Amino acid sequence: AANAMLATKISFMNEIANLAERLGADVEKVRIGIGADPRIGYHFIYPGAGYGGSCFPKDVKALEHTARSIGYEAALLQAVEAVNEQQKNVLFTKIQRHFKNGLRGRSFALWGLAFKPGTDDMREAPSRNLLDALWREGCTVRAYDPAAMNEARRLYGERPDFRLCAKPMEALSGADALVIVTEWSVFRSPDFDAIRQQLKQPLIFDGRNLYDPDYLREAGFVYYAIGRGETA
Repeated sequence: AANAMLATKISFMNEIANLAERLGADVEKVRIGIGADPRIGYHFIYPGAGYGGSCFPKDVKALEHTARSIGYEAALLQAVEAVNEQQKNVLFTKIQRHFKNGLRGRSFALWGLAFKPGTDDMREAPSRNLLDALWREGCTVRAYDPAAMNEARRLYGERPDFRLCAKPMEALSGADALVIVTEWSVFRSPDFDAIRQQLKQPLIFDGRNLYDPDYLREAGFVYYAIGRGETA
């Protein structure tokens, strides 16, 4: 029940982020306001590209299954799971909307493959949804993760549309955009001038709200985050 509760908080914040985005509001201000309430606090109220791993998805499903086994429909748990599955596709939806002329032949730099920082675990990671979606559209991906490179090799092997890079900046070379999927600390304060020089265009899709939208837009970037006032 504890993990299901935490998963519920994440899906709730993702729902609020999607609402804020459509209203032209900034979910970060909402998050700060909500977290200031001591009854709620700031733990697990960060919107993003969805949760993954072995615990949250499994435990939500297990509790939902237990409910069904005794004839009870756990509607809230079903919604938590449905919102999370939808959220795992939000980055691809933003990418697809931006590139209105199609994605075939485009290259994307992915920062982050593990489902969260501090692990190499890619089970049910949002990165896997994004990789599959980009490959279906004929894209190539250059990826970097501080811990999950060997796991990615194990899962995907050698394929011409997927390159694992030794450094974050190497992944950017010639890419049409940078996509951030996991909030590793190494990604939090990058050299934005170097990013601009490596990318074909100054374009970032941030699935973890790591950066200040105003700063990046003033620096000449097109910046899409989660629930921060834009609708792409």
